[in-house]
Amino acid sequence: MDPFDNLLRGLHADGAAFGRSVLTPPSALRFTDGAPLTLCVPMRGEGWISHPDSDKPRLVRVGEAAIVRGPAPFVFSAEPRSSFEPGELRDVRRGQTGVVDPAGADHNERLVLLVGVYHVRGRVPQRLLGALPPVLVVPEDQDCAALRDYLDAQLDACRPGRQVVLDRLLDWLLVCTVRDWFDQPEAEAPGWYRALSDETVGPVLRAMHDAPGRPWTLASLAAQAGVSRSTLAKRFTALVGEPPLTYLTDWRMAVAADLLSESTATVAAVARRLGYADAFGFSAAFKRVHGLSPSGHRRLAKPTHFGHLLSTPRR
Repeated sequence: MDPFDNLLRGLHADGAAFGRSVLTPPSALRFTDGAPLTLCVPMRGEGWISHPDSDKPRLVRVGEAAIVRGPAPFVFSAEPRSSFEPGELRDVRRGQTGVVDPAGADHNERLVLLVGVYHVRGRVPQRLLGALPPVLVVPEDQDCAALRDYLDAQLDACRPGRQVVLDRLLDWLLVCTVRDWFDQPEAEAPGWYRALSDETVGPVLRAMHDAPGRPWTLASLAAQAGVSRSTLAKRFTALVGEPPLTYLTDWRMAVAADLLSESTATVAAVARRLGYADAFGFSAAFKRVHGLSPSGHRRLAKPTHFGHLLSTPRR
C-alpha cells in the first residue's frame, strides 16, 4: 500500500451531503460547518467559491469538482462577489439541504450544487490535508464522470441504504479529485507523492507504509529498492525532502497517535506494533514528534475512526 492509499483510508463522507441546492443570482450559500474538507460539485450551471484564504473567488463549472479546506467558513455563490446584502446569504450546516430559488427566476439560470463534507480526525489523514491549498478546482477524471448523473438520481431516491450509497460515491469522487489535483502542473504535490513513481524511492515508501512495525534499517530499506544505502539515502532525501529513517519515524508516530486515540492497547503494545523494543524509546520518539507523551496524547484525543490500523500489517 502506498502513502496516498494510507492517507485517504481515513477520509469518509460524514452524512454524505448537504444535498442538492439550487441557486440563482444574487443568492449564495455560506458554509459554516467548519469541516476540514468540503467537496463541491456543480450538477448544472457554474458558481464561485469565496474563501478567506484565497485572493479572489474561484470559478467552478459543470464537469469540474472543487475541494475546500476548512475550518474557515466559505461562500458558494452564483456570481463572483465578495460582499452580499442581508437576505442574500443562507447559512448551511451539515445535514441541511436547501433551495435558494427566487420566485419567477429563469430555470436556465439555476446553479444546482451537490456538496459532501468530510470531518477528518486523526494524524494520518492530517498529513494529506497539509498538502492541499485552501481551494482547489480540477476537471473530473473520466473514470468518475459517470458518477454525476447517478449521484443526482440517488439524491431523489428513497431506497434503503440511500445514505450509505451517497457516502461511498462521494468518497470515490473525492479520491479522484485529490489524485487529479496532485497531477496538475500547478499543484505543489508533496515530495512523497512525486516520489511514488520513482523506481528507487517508490518501493521503499510502499514498504514503510505497508509494514511500519518491521525493524527497518537503512540497509534493509535499500534492499527493497535493490540499491546501496548511500544511493537510497541521497535519492530519498532529494525527492521526499528528508532522510528515509526520519520519514519512517514521522509515519510511525502518526500511526501511533491514531492507535492511541482509537484503541485501548497499552503504550507498550503500540510500541511493539510499530517496531520499538521498549516503551521508553517509543515514548521519547513520540514526545519529540508530537510534543507530549503517548499517555498525554491519549487523554487529550477525541474518538477517531482508525480501528482498522490495529489489524495485522499486510506482508
